[in-house]
Amino acid sequence: MGGAERNARKRRQEQAAQRAVAAARKSKSDRNKALITVAVVVVIAAAVLTGVLITKSQKNQTEGTQIAAKTVAADYPAVRDGATVVVGKDTAKVTLDVYEDFLCPACRQFEQTYAAPIEQKIQDGTVKVRYHMLNMLNNRSDPPGYSLDSANAGLCAADAGKFPAFHASLFGSQPEEGARGYDKSQLTKLGEDVGITSPTFSSCVANGTYNQAVDEAYQQVAKTDYLQQDYNGQRGFGTPTLAVGQKVIDTSDPNWLNNLVGASQTG
Repeated sequence: MGGAERNARKRRQEQAAQRAVAAARKSKSDRNKALITVAVVVVIAAAVLTGVLITKSQKNQTEGTQIAAKTVAADYPAVRDGATVVVGKDTAKVTLDVYEDFLCPACRQFEQTYAAPIEQKIQDGTVKVRYHMLNMLNNRSDPPGYSLDSANAGLCAADAGKFPAFHASLFGSQPEEGARGYDKSQLTKLGEDVGITSPTFSSCVANGTYNQAVDEAYQQVAKTDYLQQDYNGQRGFGTPTLAVGQKVIDTSDPNWLNNLVGASQTG
């Protein structure tokens, strides 16, 4: 065998060895990638599963719980008038219409900010409030229906003479929008906890006595022209909305309530 042939053979052997090493490295790399891919998939799956479990837990947060009962020093009348509850003295110079939904987060924020000063004005006889409890967000609970059930229960509580405390309690323990609301048995228990002893209250809640009245009232309110406002360039109705007469009240001014009372006293 000549030197040239030996050198050629040696080069072929070296090249074959290099290819073998490269193939081994590639195989190891592919195995590592496969292991990494599997690990990533497992981590993602675990994260998704955890998220589902957390979401499910949050969704059902109200299940089996008791709605915290609030007390209200309501030394004033609160009477149901159709699908509306009129709270305060007939001699009040200001009649304020408040349109709310017990599932509406903005309504809860409004109540947290203004419930106490409004109650004081009702108490001193300067303001009377007409509460319109609506079912605008009826499909935003899971299962749907909490807005209607709670609005009906509020009217039932008004019949039993306990609307102010019932109203304050539901906003104080408001469920998350998109999650489970409170069922009829929980609403009935709240009635008992705020002092309702009327034997007809539980049947009023269970049978949805005022469901039709609530739904009809919302349908009417939603298309009332003077209650329409601008929402991000679109005109429509939303909660909370406040009005005196046929004028919507701008609550962005923190003195809006005092201004209403002041205007009535000088007018």
